[in-house]
Amino acid sequence: MDKATLIKITQDLIQLDTVNDHEEAVSDYLATLFTANGISTKKLTYAPGRTSLIAEIGDPTSKQVLVFSGHQDTVATGDAADWPYAGPFSGELHAGRIYGRGAADMKSGLAAMATTLIALKDTPLKGRLRFVATVGEEFGAHGARELTEQGYADDFSGLVIGEPTGQKLIYAHSGSIDYTVTSIGKAAHSSLPETGINAITNLVKFITAEAHAFDDVAPHPALGDFVHSVTVIKGGTQVNSIPGYAQLAGNMRPIPSFDNAQAIGRLQTIIADLNQQPDVNLKLNVDFSFVPVLTAQDDPLVTALQASAQQVTGKELIEDVIHGATDASEFTKSAHKFPVIIFGPGDWSAAHQSNESVSVANIVNTQKIYQALALRQLS
Repeated sequence: MDKATLIKITQDLIQLDTVNDHEEAVSDYLATLFTANGISTKKLTYAPGRTSLIAEIGDPTSKQVLVFSGHQDTVATGDAADWPYAGPFSGELHAGRIYGRGAADMKSGLAAMATTLIALKDTPLKGRLRFVATVGEEFGAHGARELTEQGYADDFSGLVIGEPTGQKLIYAHSGSIDYTVTSIGKAAHSSLPETGINAITNLVKFITAEAHAFDDVAPHPALGDFVHSVTVIKGGTQVNSIPGYAQLAGNMRPIPSFDNAQAIGRLQTIIADLNQQPDVNLKLNVDFSFVPVLTAQDDPLVTALQASAQQVTGKELIEDVIHGATDASEFTKSAHKFPVIIFGPGDWSAAHQSNESVSVANIVNTQKIYQALALRQLS
């Protein structure tokens, strides 16, 4: 795939505003691109204006299915004044980098994956190369969850997620659990606190218990520590009133050796124990639960990507882990098991930042590596 085409497609995708929603604009663009190159597509509606997209080339009868996947949504842009080069949706090329929201996370990855299918469209493949573009990854991985529940992950042989990895091969990532704890008390005048129940005070009891509730959890050999934090707290309406309601939110990063069920169970135990105390009324709600993902470093998909990178660049990829979750957390909930790697052209440090950008050289190299991987796995 030529460099100019990759640049244009990446720029075109960045110029489509898909902040937290309306991903159909990207689906429509990519569907038109695929159709113009003789590749059929399927759009799946998640909500009005929000569609996931699937495209595929190769032998339709093969059970070998290599999947390239990425999300179409982006996070918010922040203050437009923090973006040079004509703003967050300019897609401007400057000094070998393309700028704009989604440049790294992860419209450059989508461009590299989509053009790989186009480049290989007329190449005889013994297997199938599938492209899956999802909705809502940034706020709950809704698209990947829906596709998995509908059985679309049940024939995956291997999955490559094009998230920004700075040209590193990511073979594992932590899970992520977002939760909310509400505290119901009884409002009263602050001059008569004994007539009320202070919801904030009871919420603090949870915070105190949570701080050391996981001290016994051993680090995972690859992913390290189980990480947990209380990150948001809200309560009270005015200074002279005992608050009758308070709420907090927290996040946990589960690891394979202390997984989501164990982590949530530990929180439930804290809540149950505290609710035995007089006047304590706490309730736990799990908002999102993404499972950790781990692929063995000697898995054939990992070694195939390394070989492909060597073929393209003459260098070995650094193998690493990350602690942010991806759509893989949902896809791997399929009863069908398959290896997952995360590899994309953007830099992880650029994701979600103002003035987000991506190296053109990285996009070009990544596309060539994707293409070499597909040929290695499916020829």
